[in-house]
Amino acid sequence: MLLSDALQNAINEQIKNELYSAYLYLAMSAHFETANLAGFAKWMRLQAKEEQEHAMKFFDYVLERGGQVELGAIAQPPAKFGTPLEVFEQVLGHEQQVTAMIHNLYKLAAKEDDFAAQIMLQWFVSEQVEEEKNANDIMAHLKMIEERETAMLMLDKQLGKRGED
Repeated sequence: MLLSDALQNAINEQIKNELYSAYLYLAMSAHFETANLAGFAKWMRLQAKEEQEHAMKFFDYVLERGGQVELGAIAQPPAKFGTPLEVFEQVLGHEQQVTAMIHNLYKLAAKEDDFAAQIMLQWFVSEQVEEEKNANDIMAHLKMIEERETAMLMLDKQLGKRGED
């Protein structure tokens, strides 16, 4: 069964959204590099890579279903973001928007009785729970730290270990 036009168009839009997420997190990585927070920068760079992988899951899925991938223009992300806590508040807000997008895709797949798409999207539904939890956990740590610079450096070092386990 081929993808419906509506679902194909919606997934193509999500490819663009995932690539924007990667672009946003890469901009945040650059922001942290400029602030000499290499661990935060590494965490964001890996987050950007993960978002690219999400885009490619959607990309490959459209092709596997005999659809046509149409890539849209990606908006330019901001260059300045504020304090680490402000950045992670933005991350959480962004991930909540992505969650809503995934849920809307799932609703469309259900409306179209596209069971294969629903199964594929279940992975993304679970992934978004993890994404929001990660942002919330880091925000909680940042709120505990407040203005304690030593603690900020310790968290920076911890975040720099992402991908090493």
